[in-house]
Amino acid sequence: MITMSSGAMAQDIQRGERAFGKCVACHSIGPAAQDKIGPQLNGLDGRRAGSVAGFSYSESVKRADVVWTDESFRDFLKNPAGRFPGTKMTFSGIKSDQEISDLWAYLKRFTAEGTAK
Repeated sequence: MITMSSGAMAQDIQRGERAFGKCVACHSIGPAAQDKIGPQLNGLDGRRAGSVAGFSYSESVKRADVVWTDESFRDFLKNPAGRFPGTKMTFSGIKSDQEISDLWAYLKRFTAEGTAK
């Protein structure tokens, strides 16, 4: 399935699901999602950073005034530690705009309850 983002970059959900393989060691998504080393990612689109109840975020994420959108997600994934200095997330980031777009297309499909839209 291919959709268009607001930035006019084609997004491929299947490629995004494959890209999520880089995230699955620390994050989960879907009906049975639970926090791991990182928070579960259900309902990420439009969610405030640092807002998953019960998850122990770093101070930089808790203080951030960020709502997850295509733009904020892209900015974060290019350089997580640069965006939130002191973050617990040790992932170095994704440099490919296309891969980030595909990953966002996959993640934003999931509602807060973990069902796919």
